[in-house]
Amino acid sequence: MGPTACLWPPAQYCSLTCSLGPSPPLTWLPLQLLWAGLELDIVGQLRLQDEELASTHPGRRLRLLLQHQVPRDLEGAEQRLQQLQDLRKGPPLSPWDFEHLLLTGVSCVYRLHVASEAEERGRWAQVLTLLAQEALWDLCKGFCPQGQPPSLGPWASILDPFP
Repeated sequence: MGPTACLWPPAQYCSLTCSLGPSPPLTWLPLQLLWAGLELDIVGQLRLQDEELASTHPGRRLRLLLQHQVPRDLEGAEQRLQQLQDLRKGPPLSPWDFEHLLLTGVSCVYRLHVASEAEERGRWAQVLTLLAQEALWDLCKGFCPQGQPPSLGPWASILDPFP
């Protein structure tokens, strides 16, 4: 069984089929964790809203990733983006790096939502757009015509606060 077996039903399935090592990629964790919702606490830390899910092994792992691997501020998100852009010419991202790309994007969405100033919102939106572009670049490696990057098309202009 592959990782798709872990998407549903999450509770009983993943503890058996996803324990392939000490730290399976987040994409193998139940999506129910993200569907349950995240919230930014008073110190800017993302956490699961559902305490019962947060107390499970996958929930604790997600909490640790959010605390220690996902940038908490705009400068950290921009630095992570630059690291990912530097890896663009190489092979596809490792599951670990792709996991961080996705979680950084999720974090950007929440931080964009709570940003109070237009300039800050614009910067968060720009980082989010560029992270989405990096995800497309990575997913397209080996499939897109040489020299033709994937494009967000009209979505990029929707996310761009300064058209």
